[in-house]
Amino acid sequence: MLRRKHYSYRTEQAYIQWIKRYILFHNKRHPKEMGAPEIEAFLTHLAVEEHVAASTQNQALSALLFLLS
Repeated sequence: MLRRKHYSYRTEQAYIQWIKRYILFHNKRHPKEMGAPEIEAFLTHLAVEEHVAASTQNQALSALLFLLS
C-alpha cells in the first residue's frame, strides 16, 4: 500500500519499523485489537522513556495512522 501511494522507500522502511515497535510494545497484540489509548501509551513511552524528539513522535504517529487507515 505504501508503494501504491508513492511513499519513498526510506519512509516505507521507517513506517515498517515504527509499526513493528508498536506491536512489540503491546506484547504482540494485533493492531485491530488496539485503538487510541494504545497509540497514546506508545507515544508517551517514546517521549518519557526514550526521550525522542517531537518530530520523531510525529513520524511514529503518522506510521500508526497509516496502519489504521
